Parts: sequence; C-alpha cells; structure tokens
Amino acid sequence: MFSTETEIDAIGRGLLARTLPKPEWTHAAHFAAAMWLLRRRPDLPASTHMPGIIRAYNEATGVANTASAGYHETITQASLAAAADHAAAHPTAPLHTLVNMLLAGPCGDKDWLLAYWSRALLFTPRARATWVPPDLASLPW
Repeated sequence: MFSTETEIDAIGRGLLARTLPKPEWTHAAHFAAAMWLLRRRPDLPASTHMPGIIRAYNEATGVANTASAGYHETITQASLAAAADHAAAHPTAPLHTLVNMLLAGPCGDKDWLLAYWSRALLFTPRARATWVPPDLASLPW
C-alpha cells in the first residue's frame, strides 16, 4: 500500500518518462499510474493515452508488445474503467488513499478480471490487441 502522494506521483512520472524501474511496475503500480493519469494529467485522457504510454514503457524496458506478451488492451481498458469509477465515487480522497481503497477491494487481486472474463478468452491474442467484452459477467460500472 502507498503512504504518500509522492509515491504515486513518482510512479506516474516514471511511467511517462519511461524511467520507472521494471521491478516497480507491479499490479499496484498499474492502478497507481491509472489514478495518477486520471487525477494529475486530465490533458492526457487515460483510455486513449494509456495504451501508448504502456507500449512505449514496455519497449523502453525490454518487453516486446506481441500477440502473447506485453501490452494488453482488454485488461488496460477494464482497469482504467474500474479506476475511473472508483475515482468518481471518491472525488475528494487524497490520491494515495484513493489507490489504497481501490486495492483493498477486488481490484487488489491480480486475477480480479477472471470474475468477468474466462481465462480462455482474456488471454487470447484478440483480447490483447483489442477490447473484448466479458464473457462471464457484466462489469459493474
């Protein structure tokens, strides 16, 4: 969990500058970066800019964006939607508190999307390349 806004700012800035150390690009950091982008960089609409930001970061850290590795569109867009919904529900929460609250719920589990998508669908090249709607349950937002 995060203790300060500074930690979230460092993740967001590091991701954007492609200087975030690869070991720090964790599940929690993905949500921290999403919240940072939503709150601190409204000039970069998250749903349209995050894909390119993540692809560029992956390339800068030696991760290829392929049909089976690297950037994943469905996971990114679902995670951004969850983060945006959570941020809208808590508009005055400090950034680090907002991220911690999100991670204390279902989104804190790295497999949270498997409540909505089957593994067989979520991890297809098609779901990695484009948005694929859930096949198990509707998203709650």
